[in-house]
Amino acid sequence: MDRFENPYRPGAGSAPPALVGRDDLIGDFEITMRRALDRRPGKSCVLLGLRGVGKTVLLNRFSRIAEQQGVKVGFIEASEGRGFPELLAVRLRRILLDLEQGAARRALSAVRRALSVLASFTHTFADGSSVAVSLEPLAGQADSGVFSEDLTDLLVAVGEAADTCESGLLLAIDELQYLTDEELAAVVGATHRSVQLDLPVVVAGAGLPQVPALLGNARTYAERLFQFPEIGRLDEDDAAAAIVLPAVDLGVEIEEAAVRRIIEESGSYPYFLQEWSYHAWNAAPASPITDDDARSAKASVVDKLDRDFFRVRYDRLTPKESEYLRAMAELGPGPHRSGDIAEVLGVQVTSVAPRRSALIAKGMIYSPSHGDTAFTVPLFDEFIKRAAH
Repeated sequence: MDRFENPYRPGAGSAPPALVGRDDLIGDFEITMRRALDRRPGKSCVLLGLRGVGKTVLLNRFSRIAEQQGVKVGFIEASEGRGFPELLAVRLRRILLDLEQGAARRALSAVRRALSVLASFTHTFADGSSVAVSLEPLAGQADSGVFSEDLTDLLVAVGEAADTCESGLLLAIDELQYLTDEELAAVVGATHRSVQLDLPVVVAGAGLPQVPALLGNARTYAERLFQFPEIGRLDEDDAAAAIVLPAVDLGVEIEEAAVRRIIEESGSYPYFLQEWSYHAWNAAPASPITDDDARSAKASVVDKLDRDFFRVRYDRLTPKESEYLRAMAELGPGPHRSGDIAEVLGVQVTSVAPRRSALIAKGMIYSPSHGDTAFTVPLFDEFIKRAAH
């Protein structure tokens, strides 16, 4: 098969050639954005799921939908060690400057006021950094040094500016679990105020399954402001469609046995489906792609996933953290009771609690229920067993 024509796209946040099984979520978001533009904002959305289920792909789709509706989008990928306030300020600066370029005279004052509020906001950065804004700070707005209050001032000002320009604002935040408690509380509080004022502002987030608990700890009313749809593996029909449709569009057939094998090996997780389909295509000499082709692709798929998906996460761990995950892997896919993991390690539960907390903070594991622990990366137990040999 021609590798250049290969339609599959394994990669972090890469949109698959056939985005299946997510139509309801996409439709719901489109309505949410339209209602916000009509000054009837409702619940914003936080997508939850393990690594590789397509949260970032959906967040990007939401962003395109918003842009098609004339909404300004600020997309932020949170990460460990990167300052969220600075990233936010950079995105909102670009949005406001864009609004300023096309603003009618009556809207220009609202945009410039928002730029002045942004100037005030940047002066409160703890590390002394700033974002270039040509206007003077607006005294008494976003300059208190209390992040939750200042972010509320800023988001309201930007929302008002977008509204006067007959636009709206989508703030899309990926990897929400990396925000600090203070930052999460500020995002929730600012969102709450924008809803109270009926501003055309929507926040769409994505993160690991522990995010609702983090948001709830930050602000008790978070569950009333956000919907938390869980994004998981595809059902068998949608998984088959994700495999077959891109090939059919290019006049290539895939035997049913090959489809079943790819679904079984990938666990129906969207990222793994793309990886398996990509390598099965490359392994096939011609159409149709057979079960033998899919089987022969296994070595290259496992090698690719180990190097580019699993290993990059595993190598971030301390020796003690790796030991904890190996104990989990010995017990299987999970979830597992904390006491069972400690028993495998031959220690008391309390002695490994700091390790568990550190692994949760790094996004490697989460607690689906009290006392339980599970991997945030699908099939990670199988990788650890391979890595141990």
